[in-house]
Amino acid sequence: MNGDVVPAAPVYDGELVDEPPKVVRRIGDLWQRSRFVPTALRSRAALGYAVRDAVAWLVLAPLRFLSGAVRGAVVVGRGWRRWVRVRDYREAAEQSEKLADKFIEIRELTLFRWKVTGAVCAVASAALTVAYVMFGGLALWGVAGVASVVLAVVGRRKDGSPGRKAVLAGPRTLTWTMDPQVLVDAFRDAKLVGKDETLRLVERAARVGDGWAVTVDLPATRKAADVIKNRDALASALAVDEVQLIVERVRGKGGHAGRVFLWVADEDPYAGPPLRTPLLDVEWWDAWRPVPFGRDARNRRIDLPLVWTSLLVGAIPRQGKTFATRLAAAGLILDPYTRLYVYDGKGGKDWDSAEQIAYQYVCGDELEHVEAVRDHLVELVAEVQSRYARMATLDDEVCPESKITPAISRDPDLGMPITAVIIDEVQVFLENPTREQVGGKKTTLGAYIADLLAYLVRKGPAAGIVVILATQRPDSNTIPSRLRAVLGSRFALRVMDWRDSNIVLGEQMNTRGYDASTLLPSHKGVGILRPDGETDAGADMLAMTVRTYYMPNAEWRVICARGRALREAAGTLAGHAVGDDAVRAIDAVAVVKALGTGAAERWVVELPEPLAAVVDYLGDQLDKREFVPTAELVEALKVEPTMFGKEMGELGCKPVRQYVPEGDATRRVRGYMTADIRAAVDEIGATNVEQP
Repeated sequence: MNGDVVPAAPVYDGELVDEPPKVVRRIGDLWQRSRFVPTALRSRAALGYAVRDAVAWLVLAPLRFLSGAVRGAVVVGRGWRRWVRVRDYREAAEQSEKLADKFIEIRELTLFRWKVTGAVCAVASAALTVAYVMFGGLALWGVAGVASVVLAVVGRRKDGSPGRKAVLAGPRTLTWTMDPQVLVDAFRDAKLVGKDETLRLVERAARVGDGWAVTVDLPATRKAADVIKNRDALASALAVDEVQLIVERVRGKGGHAGRVFLWVADEDPYAGPPLRTPLLDVEWWDAWRPVPFGRDARNRRIDLPLVWTSLLVGAIPRQGKTFATRLAAAGLILDPYTRLYVYDGKGGKDWDSAEQIAYQYVCGDELEHVEAVRDHLVELVAEVQSRYARMATLDDEVCPESKITPAISRDPDLGMPITAVIIDEVQVFLENPTREQVGGKKTTLGAYIADLLAYLVRKGPAAGIVVILATQRPDSNTIPSRLRAVLGSRFALRVMDWRDSNIVLGEQMNTRGYDASTLLPSHKGVGILRPDGETDAGADMLAMTVRTYYMPNAEWRVICARGRALREAAGTLAGHAVGDDAVRAIDAVAVVKALGTGAAERWVVELPEPLAAVVDYLGDQLDKREFVPTAELVEALKVEPTMFGKEMGELGCKPVRQYVPEGDATRRVRGYMTADIRAAVDEIGATNVEQP
């Protein structure tokens, strides 16, 4: 104040900031970022919006509750009306054109449901009266409240308002059991019916075994075979694994070409522990009865008939081929009046136990083993000729139809027992390249064995011969078409591709929905069976997926030991089982004559399918015609056009377009030049077979 200079503190230019502590800031950051904190509690603004939404919901809740209860009452009323009028049963009868036949049943069911409705109403009225007397008006209010809540829940709107149809419908699995419209939508999604077409419900979804079953009629012109062929697409539309879906055509009485039976398993029907063969629980078995072979997806027992037919088992290694073959043989082993020829081309111990009961037994893949098999088959061909000659001398009471009967097969004086030829790894014997001359013609040892087996399969069943073949190499070169075509029953476990599957099951079977290459590797012992005879699944069943019974080596030895004991008791043990391996002297010329002149010609050229079928169809016209339309071949051979063209192209026959006469004009069509077909035949003959 007196003008002297006085020291002062420094002066700062800034503003005061009220900053929270560092710990508080970290807690706030964690609160904002945490996914466990609701969005409404992360800020004041969000909390305000949430409070306003909650208040609006509470204000509108009575109105929503009332509208939901009204909609629920309408839904319940409509459902009761359909139920009491038997609408589902009536529509099924109308669509199947059997309304007149079902009128009495519909009338009786309608009256019954009206009586049930009346009884329920009477009981409910009595209960309300008693509650009112005991508790007064409070009881009525309580019942009304509960009923209104139930109706509101039934009639509530879901996502996708307006209406009750949800935008996100959730899993489709088994929803069709409650809403048949879902099943119709699945057929449409799989392109099995058109957008404007629908299904006719023959039988509503019901529990059958461990799954749901339903029978439907397809629209006019739609075929059940197409549904079976596109089973995978339908399984995808139903949101189930294809192994859980069984599709069958309803045949016979009550069925037609457009009626389909669907069965959907709750879970994988082929999973779980192995199935024990029931043959272990029997003392003996009648070979004339079908042999217990396994169970299908619906857990029905599948028995395999063997007498009057033959069996081919094909699979890649370690899929249960030998086990399946031994199952078929087990039923024959337990019949003391059967005779077994057992040949094991693998050379292991899988069939060692059968040596003690076998009439002829060969184990190994050396030349001496293959020659032994040839000699035994030649002897058996001569035996078939002898049996036919002896049956011709029997009177009509003993042999009425020139076929073996159970009485003939068990008569020791006639000497014509059921005889089974069982060959495991048959490719070892059929592919043997050793050259030999038979009947003045050059051939291979394998080709000769193939013709002997073809004769036994073709002529042997009526004489009591059963042929069972198993191979891990199912291809056209291993099993010639002349042998494959006459084999009755087929069983294909998992194979590499659809071609191998068709070779075992038959041509074009994959186009019918049966492809063994699609079987899962984890499904051991599961295969597709094409039986030659009636099974528990139905006489008209083309093929079915079967899980075979499991019979390990220990149980297999028990079966074989029991078979030997039965033969010793019956006095039928003979041949190799008692040390007699002698082979009768057979006239080879007579055997060749029995095989026919066609056998010698086939030793020259063996054509693969479908080229062989084309050559057989054309015959002499192969040299006279220049061009064959594809449509003519497809119609004559009954094959699928796309697959036929692909297989012919792989054999060197490419389709071309040519003009053909049609009335007074010409038309350009697709087909094959006969010159190309002859060239393919010559190339295959020059490559695979030595000329005589």
